[in-house]
Amino acid sequence: MRTSELFDLLRDGRPRTRSELARATGLARSSVTAHVDALARLGYVAPVGDAASTGGRPASLFALNPRARLVAGVDVGATHILVELADLAGAALATARTDLDVAEGPEAVLGWVVETVRALVAQQGVDAGELVALGIGLPGPVEHASGMPISPPIMPGWHRFDVAGHLRERLGCAVLVDNDVNIMALGEQRTAWPEVDDLVLVKVATGIGAGIISGGRLQRGAQGTAGDLGHVRVPGSEAECRCGNLGCLEAVAAGPAIAAALREHGLEVAGTGDVVALARAGSPEAVRALRQAGRDLGEVLATLVNLVNPSVIVVGGRLAGAGEELLAGISEVVYRRSLPLATEHLRIAASTTQADAAVRGAVALAIEHALSPDVLDAEARELAIASA
Repeated sequence: MRTSELFDLLRDGRPRTRSELARATGLARSSVTAHVDALARLGYVAPVGDAASTGGRPASLFALNPRARLVAGVDVGATHILVELADLAGAALATARTDLDVAEGPEAVLGWVVETVRALVAQQGVDAGELVALGIGLPGPVEHASGMPISPPIMPGWHRFDVAGHLRERLGCAVLVDNDVNIMALGEQRTAWPEVDDLVLVKVATGIGAGIISGGRLQRGAQGTAGDLGHVRVPGSEAECRCGNLGCLEAVAAGPAIAAALREHGLEVAGTGDVVALARAGSPEAVRALRQAGRDLGEVLATLVNLVNPSVIVVGGRLAGAGEELLAGISEVVYRRSLPLATEHLRIAASTTQADAAVRGAVALAIEHALSPDVLDAEARELAIASA
C-alpha cells in the first residue's frame, strides 16, 4: 500500500489511532506506523489527542492537518475577479475581489491575480512556498490538456495564452485551469450536494453551458468541450447565432436573446440585467419570455437527461435569479420529454451558492491536485531518500 492510500482514510478529518488504521487497511502495525510517521513529518497529519484508555498508555489519535499547505481558487468572470485562499479542508482563510474586464487581456488580469495571491499568503504569516496549488476558472472554452483558452469570444488576446505557465512561473505552485461552468459545477456539488455523484449544473446568462459530474467525477470530454449546450439546436428554431449557425439554444434562451425579444414588445431592455429586473418587478412580458426560455432549455436538457441520467440539475447564472419561471419552463419539458426511469428521482433546483460556486470549485480543483496520490507519494519518496 502506498502512503497516499492510507492518507485517504484520514482525509475526512475523523481522528484514528494506528491500530484502527491497521484494521482498516490490513497492514501490519509497523507499516502503518511508517506511513503515518512520513505523513506527520510532511505535515499532512498531526496528533489530535489520545484515544480513551483501556488500561496502559492511551493510543495517539491522528487526523488531517488542514493547515499543512495552502491553496488558492480564482474565478475570472467577464467583468470581475474573485480570489480565495483556503486550507486543505477547503475552509476559506481570506478573499479578495475586484471589478476588471477580462477584455483587458491576460497580462492585466493575471497580474492582479499574482499580486493579490501573494498578498493574501503574506497576510497568513507563512512562507510563499506554503502555497502548493491554484485553481482558476475562465469565462471561455479551455483546452483541458494544455489549460489554454481557445478562441474565447469575450476574451480578446487570450487565445492560446499559457495561463498555467504564466502563473506557475510567478507563484511557484501547480496551476489547474478550467472553464467557469465546470468549476461552478464542482463548487456547487461540493458545497450544496456532497452526497450526489451525478449532477449537471446549467449556467444561463450571456451564454449557456453545462458542467457535468458523473460518477463523482467532472466530465470534460476529449478536448474539454463537454457540456457546450449553448450551440445545440432547438427544434423548430431558425434564430441566427453568433457562432454562424441557426437555431442554437443560446440564440433563443440566453440573456441577450431574451432581451432582444422583449425589445420587440416595446420594452426598454439593454441586456440580461434588465431582463432579471423586469421579471422581479412582475412584468408579464418578462415572465412569459423566461418561461419560454425555460421550455427551450428543457428541450435540450431532456436529451441530456436521457444520455447522462443525472440525479440533480442545478440551474445557475444570472438568469437563474430572475424567479421561478425559468425553472418551471425547464421542468415542464424535461419531465414530459425524458424517459420515466431517468426522471423518477430527478431534482431540478436553482443554485444555492451562486456567486461563490466558481471560486469554491476552483479551490476544490486545487485541493484535488495538492492531495492527489501522485503528489503525496512523490513527497513521501523524496522524504525517504533524504532520510536514508
